Amino acid sequence: MKLTSVLRVLSGAYAEKFVKYGTFSPTPLSLAKLASFGETANMAKSAKFLREELPVRLANIMQEIHLLPDNLIRTPSASLVVSWYEKSFCDLIDFEKIDLNNEENLKNFTDCCAKIRDRHAHVVHTMAEGVMELKDRYGIDILVNNQVQYFLDRFYMMRISIRMLINQHVLLFGKQLDTHRPYLGSIDPQCDVLEILQHAYEDAKYLCQHYYAGAPEIKFTIHDSKDVNRSKVNLVYVPSHLYHISFELTKNAMRAIMENPEHQSHELPPINVLITHGDEDITIK
Repeated sequence: MKLTSVLRVLSGAYAEKFVKYGTFSPTPLSLAKLASFGETANMAKSAKFLREELPVRLANIMQEIHLLPDNLIRTPSASLVVSWYEKSFCDLIDFEKIDLNNEENLKNFTDCCAKIRDRHAHVVHTMAEGVMELKDRYGIDILVNNQVQYFLDRFYMMRISIRMLINQHVLLFGKQLDTHRPYLGSIDPQCDVLEILQHAYEDAKYLCQHYYAGAPEIKFTIHDSKDVNRSKVNLVYVPSHLYHISFELTKNAMRAIMENPEHQSHELPPINVLITHGDEDITIK
């Protein structure tokens, strides 16, 4: 594995720790486990878990980054992303021997996690800029490279998991996410699906009207296998995740409708959204 450049930057003890944590696999976690822990949250227990888990996930994600082509890693934007992950890894290693039963140390660790989250806030955008820089400089379209696309997909998935874990800790033991709802960190045990879909639609509609001077309406249909009169669907989920997914899908649907020549001289068809509530799952289509 091509890790020479990482070890060169992470010299001494940090390099040794990188090799150590890079051999471990991330702990599998489900939304149910995160929600369950949130109900009986213990700050010290959470911090101790993250102190072990985050370096593993960061080391793994850094290994993935350095499997990308050298020309991509050397672009200014991708290099910046690499430096962010190296800094975050070192920050966490500095807490390896710190007593996390101490209240002040716990506060400092939580602050460190919040800084890591904020530092990585623009990773997706910055890495995308690196891809564009590679294309502009070398004429290489990285998106047609299946191997690179595979690693980028994994990279973004791991980033989401790291951000989710940090958010859970920071929101559980920092400021309340929403005082009007019983959130468990970033998880809403009574996430209102229809409310979030409607919110995503309104935001997408605003952009569509601004760009196309018009927007299609939306029609929601709820089908419940047990309650045919159901008008509301709730589930345990992260509202921000559902919103972003819904927002992007709604934007795409609006664009497809607005740019279809068949619709330009006729009344715009609505976006049809079907929400099915089964015994074990909920499907949005």
